Formats: sequence, C-alpha cells, structure tokens
Amino acid sequence: MADEVTKLILGDTAISAIEQAPPRRRRFFGRRKKQRPPLTHCENCGAPLSGPYCGQCGQPAIDYRRSFGHVLVDVLNEFLNWDSKFFATIALLIVKPWRLTNEFIAGRRVRYVHPLRLYLLASILFFFAVNYGVKGLHLEPGKLGPKDRAELEADLKKEDLPPAAREELQALLRESPPPPAPSPLTNAPTPPPAPGTGKQRREYGKIGERPFVVFDSDKKSSTPFERWIEARAKEKMGEHGTKMGLFIATLFSNLPYMMLCCIPLFAFVLKILYIRRHIFYIDHLIYALHIHTFAYTAIMLIVLATIGLNRVIPGPIAGWIIALLWIAFVVQIFLSIRRVYRQGWFFTVFKFFLGGFVYLIVLVFALAATFFVTVVLP
Repeated sequence: MADEVTKLILGDTAISAIEQAPPRRRRFFGRRKKQRPPLTHCENCGAPLSGPYCGQCGQPAIDYRRSFGHVLVDVLNEFLNWDSKFFATIALLIVKPWRLTNEFIAGRRVRYVHPLRLYLLASILFFFAVNYGVKGLHLEPGKLGPKDRAELEADLKKEDLPPAAREELQALLRESPPPPAPSPLTNAPTPPPAPGTGKQRREYGKIGERPFVVFDSDKKSSTPFERWIEARAKEKMGEHGTKMGLFIATLFSNLPYMMLCCIPLFAFVLKILYIRRHIFYIDHLIYALHIHTFAYTAIMLIVLATIGLNRVIPGPIAGWIIALLWIAFVVQIFLSIRRVYRQGWFFTVFKFFLGGFVYLIVLVFALAATFFVTVVLP
C-alpha cells in the first residue's frame, strides 16, 4: 500500500530515475567528476546527430574532453589503426597479398587499412631497422695519416656540424691513434720510380690499411662541373675515405624517399605491361603499394627468422629453411601478379621477369640519383 502511495506522489518517472541512479562515489579531495552529456549536434556543421558520425559532414561524434587514456587510444587508432582491422590486414598481406589488392579494388575497403597508411608504417619500420643495422657496421678506413687527422680535427671545429657527425668523427679519431714517429735507425731509402714510366707509382700499403677512396690530386679535372663534384665528394667522404661511414649512413637515410618516388614508377611499368587490359592507373598504384609493403614485411620477418635459426639450430638445416623462406617470398610475389591481373601462366612468367628487369633498371638509376643528391646537397 505504501508503494502505491509513493508512486502516486512521485510518479513512475521519478521512481525509475531513483532506482537507476548510480551510487555516489567519493573522489580525491572531495570532488566528483561531472559527466558531460552526450553530443546531440555536430560540432563541425551543427547538424543533428543520429549515430556515431555526422550524416552531413562525416565528422565523428566524439567529445575530446575526456581522460588521457581515451585520447591516447584515439591517437594510436588514428596513426596505427591498432584494432582488428590492422591485424586482419597484416595477416592477409602476409598470407595472400593478392587478395588484399582484389578486395580493395572491388570496393570492400572498410575492413582493411588504407594502402598508403599501411605502406608508410611498414616503410618506417623497415628503414629504421636498416639504419640501425648500418650504424652497427664498423667501417674501418685504414690508418689515418697526419693530413687526414688535421682534416678531421678542422671539421670538428665547425660550429654547424650535426651532433651525430661530430660523434662519428670523434670515434674515428679515437680508434685511429696517430702513428709513432719513425726512428732514424729504421728509415729506409725511398725506392726509385719504376723504369719505363715518367710518373712515380703510388703505394697505399697493405690491403687492410688501404683507404676506401683516394682522390688523385695530380690529375686535374677537365671541366668546372667535374671539379665541383670532386670537391663535394672530398668534403662528404674525406680525402682518403675517412668519412665514408657517415656518408653511407646519410645515403641510407635518403633511401625511404627514393623508394616512395619509385612506387609510382613501378605502377607505370605495370600500366605499360598490361596496357591492353584497360586497367586504371590507380589500381596499379594500389597493387604497387601492397606489394612493396609485403616485401618490407616479409624481408623483416625472414631476417628475424634467420637470426633466430642461426642461434637455435645453426648449420645446414637452418640454411635450407632460410632458402625455403626466400623461395616462398618470390613465389608469393609471382602468385600475386597472376591473381591480381588474371592472366595465363606463360604471360605471367614473361611479364614477371620483364617487369622485374625493367624495375631493377629503375632502381639502379634511382639509387644513382640518390647517391648524386647525397653528394651534392650540403
């Protein structure tokens, strides 16, 4: 009876609100965090919201005045797309790269990561590993002479020298101590020049002590452009290759930009090879992004497998397994070409080798251009 009287006084709505009200919790410093009401209108265009996205402009109905954890999850989701979509895309890319391209071209795109975003992520990881491996290499240019040491010490005095280059030059000076002064008892007479030649022969010492690069100062360049290129090469590599390690590291840091420029060229090669199929260039570009992403990911996995196998089961068994992994890598690329472009075995084999040869020439020219740009740019 009392319940009926209460309902008559307060009403069913008030009773349901009281029953569903969450219990109050005490917060630190006696403050309770206020719950913001959900968005009812789009903050961008003001249109009424009927779902998680605005039907007028497409902006997500998300209130960014939230906890730091939610913001961090949003950032990771935008940059990496770190959800089931990301893992599904990676799994399909490794197992069946051709199916990922066919699904995207057919219009079933919402379940997969965008090809450009996927390529950029794989490219960052791949070239980061390459640069890390290059820095681990110990490039020994041989013993430094007095002239080379003076050149390196003069470079260290420059104020605009990058910190990485300064550390590289300091390590090079530490690892190559100055040669001891020659004793007068051990001095040997200078050998006479070789008979039959009007020039004195140059002696560079033992093979392990020879420099990487030697610029012949006696031979004068014929044109001003050649003299300028030689001066830039001396500045970047050193007179006797003393800065070759730093130059190679700079060259490898420019490779991601080179490969990003080569992808449209690879798509253009595919456009020429399959010009009679009347396929849009953007479809070739999507396949080029996918196949390069597959190459980066597969190479990283094979290298990791090689390191693990050599530590666990070194010997011929590991060698055979590694060889099978590389064969599977090439077979996957071949099958992707056949199943994306849907041609017979004969034409697929022919265009696979022809396109690979043409793209290899493109890569050689691109690498030469990158080398030239690395030498020329300050």
